[in-house]
Amino acid sequence: MSSSTANHGPLSGLRVVDASTILAGPLACQILGDFGAEVIKVEHPKAGDGMRGHGPSVDGTPIWWSEISRNKRTVALSLSSPEGAEVLRRLVATADVLVENFRPGTLERWGLSPEHLLELNPRLVVARITGFGQTGPYAARAGFGTLAEAMSGFAHLTGQADGPPTLPAFGLADSIAGIAASSAISMALYERERSGTGQVIDLSLLEPIMAAVGPGPSVYGLTGQVGQRHGNRSTNNSPRNAYETEDGHWVAISTSAQAIAERVLTLVGHPEVIDEPWFASGHTRAQHADQLDGYVGDWIGERTRAEVVAAFTEAGAAVAPVYSAQDLVEDEHVRATQMLTPVDDPALGEVLQHNVMWRMSETPGGIRFPGRAIGADTDAVLTELGLSPDDISKLREEEVIR
Repeated sequence: MSSSTANHGPLSGLRVVDASTILAGPLACQILGDFGAEVIKVEHPKAGDGMRGHGPSVDGTPIWWSEISRNKRTVALSLSSPEGAEVLRRLVATADVLVENFRPGTLERWGLSPEHLLELNPRLVVARITGFGQTGPYAARAGFGTLAEAMSGFAHLTGQADGPPTLPAFGLADSIAGIAASSAISMALYERERSGTGQVIDLSLLEPIMAAVGPGPSVYGLTGQVGQRHGNRSTNNSPRNAYETEDGHWVAISTSAQAIAERVLTLVGHPEVIDEPWFASGHTRAQHADQLDGYVGDWIGERTRAEVVAAFTEAGAAVAPVYSAQDLVEDEHVRATQMLTPVDDPALGEVLQHNVMWRMSETPGGIRFPGRAIGADTDAVLTELGLSPDDISKLREEEVIR
C-alpha cells in the first residue's frame, strides 16, 4: 500500500507505546500501527524483544521482525532501572495506549503500576496481556501460547482419533489474543471518547482461544459429554475432510450447508444417498462418514487438484486446496486482492508481507516502513520528550538506553 494512503488510517493521531514482547502484544500494536497509530516500540537495550530471534533470517536479519514491528519507532530502554522507569513515565504521559505483557506485579515492582500511570495520564488505556490474567491461582505462572493451546481444549480436539493431542505449528493462541487485544483497545478508546477517562484491560492468552475452540464447556455442563479427536472429520457434518488428489496434492471440503452436501454427492456420482433419511442433517451424515468419505475420496483420488477445484467450483460446491506458503504467493486471488504486498526493507530488500488485515474504504491504513534496528529512534523520541543531549548521553553511559 502506498505511503499516500498509509497516513490516513482511522487511528491517525493516536500514540501507542508497545512495551510487550514476543507475539500477542506486538501483533496487537502492529494492527494499530497499520491503521494509522504512531507506535513507539520499547525494548530492553541489550536483550531486545525476543521476536527478533523468532523465525528464519537472512544474513542475520530476522524476516518476521520486518513485519511484526513495521510502522513502529524503536526505543531501547531499561525499564527496571529508576532512570528508565522515569523515561517511560514521561513517554506514557504523552501516549494514548500502553501495551505490556510482563508477569503480573512486574510493572508494580518498577513503580509503573497502571494506577500510577493513570494518575499521570487519566486518558491512558493500559492493555495487559499475560498467559492467565492478572488474578487467580495461575496468574504468576509463565504464560506462553503453547500452554494456552493445551489448556483451551484446542490440542485435545486436534489430531487423529488414535493419535496424541496435537499442537499447532505456529503461534495460534498468541495471534488470536493479539487480534482480540486490538479490538479491546479500540473499545476502550471508544469509551474514552464518551467518558474522557482511560482504563485497564486484563487480557489472557487463554480466554480468546477458549472462545475460538467453541462451546465445549457448555456442552459438558449440560450433557456431561466431552468432545474427542476426529482427525479432519467433524461431528457436525459430513463429508468434511482433507482428500488427496491424483497428482499428490490435498484439498479440503466442507458441507455445513445441506445444499452443498447434496451438490457434492451428486458431483461424485452418488446422488442416491441424498434420499436416505440420515442424509437430511449434518449430524446424522457425520454418523456415516466412512461411507461418504469413501465416495468423495475415491472420486477426488482419480483427478488432479486443478480438475477437482474446477469441478467443485462449477457445481457450486465448497472446496479449497491445502496450500503451502509457496501456493499462497502464487495464488491468483491472493495476488489480485493484494493479501500479500511487497515492502522495501533496507536490510532485506523487497519483502513480501501480509497486508493490513481488512480493507476500509475511507481510512485504509497501510505499511509506512518495516521493522527497524534496536534503538534506532531512541535519541529522536527522547529529544521529543524534552531530554537534552547531555541527559541522553548520561543515560547511554549508564546503559539505561541504547
